[in-house]
Amino acid sequence: MALVLIDDRNVGAAVAVRQAAEADGHATGMVPSADYVERRLDGEETVALVITGEVGSDGTAELLRTVDARIPRPPVIAVVPPEDLEEVRAAFAGADFDEVIALPPEPEEIQVALTQHVDRYELQLSTGIIGRTEGIREVLERIHMLAPVNTTVLITGESGTGKELAARGIHRLSPRRARPFIAVNCAAMPETLLESELFGHEKGAFTGATSRRKGMFELADGGTLFLDEIGEMPPSLQTRLLRVLETQRFMRVGGDAEIEVDVRVIAATNRNLRDAVQEASFRRDLYYRLNVLHLEMPALRDRKSDIPVLVRRFVMQFSREHDREFKGLDSEAMQILLDYEWPGNVRELRNLVESMVVLAPGAVIRAADIPPEIRSSSGRALLPIRSIGSLTSGDGADLHGEPSVRLPQLEFLFRTLVEMKIDLEDLRSEFERFRARYATVEAEPAPVRVELPAIELRDWGEERSSGSSVHDDSEAGRPAIPMTSDTTMSDVEREAIAIALREVGGNRRKAAERLGIGERTLYRKIKEYGIES
Repeated sequence: MALVLIDDRNVGAAVAVRQAAEADGHATGMVPSADYVERRLDGEETVALVITGEVGSDGTAELLRTVDARIPRPPVIAVVPPEDLEEVRAAFAGADFDEVIALPPEPEEIQVALTQHVDRYELQLSTGIIGRTEGIREVLERIHMLAPVNTTVLITGESGTGKELAARGIHRLSPRRARPFIAVNCAAMPETLLESELFGHEKGAFTGATSRRKGMFELADGGTLFLDEIGEMPPSLQTRLLRVLETQRFMRVGGDAEIEVDVRVIAATNRNLRDAVQEASFRRDLYYRLNVLHLEMPALRDRKSDIPVLVRRFVMQFSREHDREFKGLDSEAMQILLDYEWPGNVRELRNLVESMVVLAPGAVIRAADIPPEIRSSSGRALLPIRSIGSLTSGDGADLHGEPSVRLPQLEFLFRTLVEMKIDLEDLRSEFERFRARYATVEAEPAPVRVELPAIELRDWGEERSSGSSVHDDSEAGRPAIPMTSDTTMSDVEREAIAIALREVGGNRRKAAERLGIGERTLYRKIKEYGIES
């Protein structure tokens, strides 16, 4: 049961909500101020907030700011006049409010809403699956549905989407919660070791087997066994696994007696097992035996509005772990993260935030603190993995009858092509910045044209002022860089960095800001050109 905090600005609605909540076993408290809510949030109870006052008022905004500071955020339910119901749902539901209910509130409707959202909130607390988008709501509801039954579950989704977190959530809500949850990565070990890992072995079964060893099926007896990357399991072991799923019996490697266990299996994969069945790399009967119940984890690019919440959570987590004080990201840095396509999903975002917390020099993470490959790739989507299947027919051949290219090969090709394009565009952008700030030419020499693959820069002569032999950036007060037809881009870059460092007295951070590049890039260039700062 939860502690239900009720906004008392509409006394009639607040009393009705309190009666309904208490009848369902919840504790209640009337809310006189946002400070009261903050104090109660610091307690050990699971808290839900019910808003009865005007949703667009300053008081409501203050209450929402108080609960929004908590990640995951406690459930918030709004009770509004019936004539405002659809408008409020369209404007606020899902973002500010988890549920919107019309006045006067029906007791059963209040009770159902509280139960649903409190359960979802507690599941987020226990699993670490964070988010407010519809995709995450569906995942959490699906976990609640799958947990009580005893059937195998297949969890699919791209790498880094949180499949193991979902599996742990199913176990924690199941009748097996008091028994072991054991995870095995089927791709992390060779076939011979994986067989022993799963089923155990007898003493002397093979070289090095100096004693009897229980396998994961035995250790998970009465609980849950999570088989990650099930699509990488060798075909010979797939046959043994199918038999264990059917009979709940197996023999240790080198053994001669069957062992009976009671284990629920949850499997996960980032592969398309239907395609693997068509390619004969995965057994069809095992696929149907595993895919009795199915849960799909959404990719991070499909729920980008969750990124700010996830970033805040990771910043708080790693700030505590590394004893560093951080206030978060500035708006420009956050926009870069929102534009990026996140091929590594939540795992990639988590690792990135940790690296920025450790390496960023200031209390706020800025755009310059984000690695160049993320800044350069923002907004440029690779071909989504799920769309590659549309290039092939069901028999593993492409639409022209040729054998289809395997997914890893396609992914490698796409990434290589995109990175080549990014490198050229970065080079062009960097050169344009240097030219705009420092470039100058003599009056007489012929215009200089620099050509790179797929990049064409305008004549230097176009930048000159009429009747002037040397461009003088007098507004910025910066010295000019002499240019001749023999001047190379490296010469311009080296001179620009040297000038910027002299102007700021050797302060590399300020020099990087003037040049419009990251500090790590500047350090690398200083070392490359042997510049003394």
